[in-house]
Amino acid sequence: MEIRGAALLPARREDVELTTSDGLTLVGELALPEARPPVATLVTLHPLPTAGGFMDSHIIRKAAARLPALADLAVLRFNTRGTSSPRGTSEGAFGDGIAEAADVAAAMDLVAQRGLPRPWLVGWSFGTELILKHGRAHGAEGFILLSPPLHRAGDDDLRAWRGDERPLVALIPEFDDYLRPAEAAERFASVPHIRLVDVEGGKHLWVGEKQTARVLSEIVAAVNPSALPLPTEWPPA
Repeated sequence: MEIRGAALLPARREDVELTTSDGLTLVGELALPEARPPVATLVTLHPLPTAGGFMDSHIIRKAAARLPALADLAVLRFNTRGTSSPRGTSEGAFGDGIAEAADVAAAMDLVAQRGLPRPWLVGWSFGTELILKHGRAHGAEGFILLSPPLHRAGDDDLRAWRGDERPLVALIPEFDDYLRPAEAAERFASVPHIRLVDVEGGKHLWVGEKQTARVLSEIVAAVNPSALPLPTEWPPA
């Protein structure tokens, strides 16, 4: 079977609930490799819920569908406060990236409770703002930013990353709607250790299998490079 689109590869999948410090219940899913312990964990943060982002936004859904099998990664995805998906609706109301600090903390608490290894925070669009504003406070091994718009995360948030030498990778689409490579280089200049990956032909929403495969490969390159290149067929040849 060629791995494309909605392909769902084998994994142990479990509906989970996260409890925030302000008493909300958030709904999510944890996907684990089917037959082996995970070598690392992706804690994913979805795009802007007021613009249709949720735990099933396609890159995050495909990471959970493919990477437990292809790269031995655990993938946690969840709806931030007030966000709905087929999995259900998380309690609370959209907090404009501020109240969601407690949502990020709840996800990392679940990772710790389950003893999941080597957590990486992976955000897409609005999810990158949550990482840049709130991610440093947690014991993540590294951070991956997909299409960072740098709207809610301002220059003060960026400067706060100086001196934090944990890996920080940002994928910048050539044709992004909000932040393109030249501007990204300028805006992120205050974070000298960041690795900016300019993606030729890329767009903010990473539509199409070619862009999906590029994003998933870049995530794996950072977190478990020994799994590259990712197979394009299942089962692998």
